[in-house]
Amino acid sequence: MPVNAPAAACVSDKNENAAPTVVDPLQYPDWDSLLAAHPQSSLFHGSAWARVLRDTYGHQPFYVAQFEGKRLAGLLPLLEVSSRLTGRRGVSLPFTDSCFSLHGEGSDGRALYQTALATGRSRRWKYLECRGWDAAWEGSSPSLAFYSHAIDLRVGPDQLFRGFDGPIRRGVRKAQEGGLRVDFDSGMDAMRTYYALHCGTRRRHGLPPQPLRFFQNIQRHVMESGQGFVATARLGKQPLAAAVFFWHGRQALYKYGASDYAFQQLRPNNLLMWSAIQHCAERGLRSLNLGRTSLSNEGLRRFKLGLGAVEEKLQYAKYDFASKQFVTDVDRVEGWFNRVFAALPLPLLRLAGAILYPQLS
Repeated sequence: MPVNAPAAACVSDKNENAAPTVVDPLQYPDWDSLLAAHPQSSLFHGSAWARVLRDTYGHQPFYVAQFEGKRLAGLLPLLEVSSRLTGRRGVSLPFTDSCFSLHGEGSDGRALYQTALATGRSRRWKYLECRGWDAAWEGSSPSLAFYSHAIDLRVGPDQLFRGFDGPIRRGVRKAQEGGLRVDFDSGMDAMRTYYALHCGTRRRHGLPPQPLRFFQNIQRHVMESGQGFVATARLGKQPLAAAVFFWHGRQALYKYGASDYAFQQLRPNNLLMWSAIQHCAERGLRSLNLGRTSLSNEGLRRFKLGLGAVEEKLQYAKYDFASKQFVTDVDRVEGWFNRVFAALPLPLLRLAGAILYPQLS
């Protein structure tokens, strides 16, 4: 089957397993319906996230799929990132904390990776990176590690709040007593409010912000399809903190967060997270994933653990086509560049983000 042909073409009426094939989930409307039947699927396996990354950065889908009759039995989603600065590579998936391959009954995990490697050789990729190490990838070894944290929402609001560390509970009460409130919205105005806080937060951390169109595409493709919301903590009309959340099935994900540091003493982030946890639980969601945390970021790690989250190690794998071996990688969130970016005026920092992020993954 040719690359990027509609996946529906490879779905057989016979009750047999087809060999993995490369498909483009954006070429036909039934992808998300097929995906919804797989118990391990996430929003990142779906068409909305692929569309966000394609429309923002031009990354092209090369999803390796295996079908059993009309059922999607296995999937390794890949986007090709092509850059004059950093070369061409396959990533599962860019700007995604974790995206594990889907395989189990009726699929062959090894064959998914073999097909991905064959695709990479034909496309002349420099490397293949998967953001979720999988033992089914023969010969693979972890290249990079992070922390991952998740909260079980099924225990109920009272137990969830009791599970918070004392300083976080006190912070929630302080914010409430100070008159802060949290609202939930999925519209473009809410996303623009978040983006303004995002730019200030990224500058404080010495990193350029993603371009505005990235968040506009998230609102257009994810929020408008009912797969997420923006939570905003306010004092009167003043936004003090905001966060972007996704959900898929019964699972929620905290994707992005930002705040005005001048108001940190009012503890807006404590109230925002508690309100979002309640909001997700009230919608019948079973868990809230808090995303990845760098091993060196002990402060963020403590905050997430203080919310009662369970911690796991999240590992990536990276294959270098030139050396024909798995390689180690480094977490590039900290370095000399932080001082440079932190010193830039905000318009120049945004320009740097618009130039750099299409080259990155």
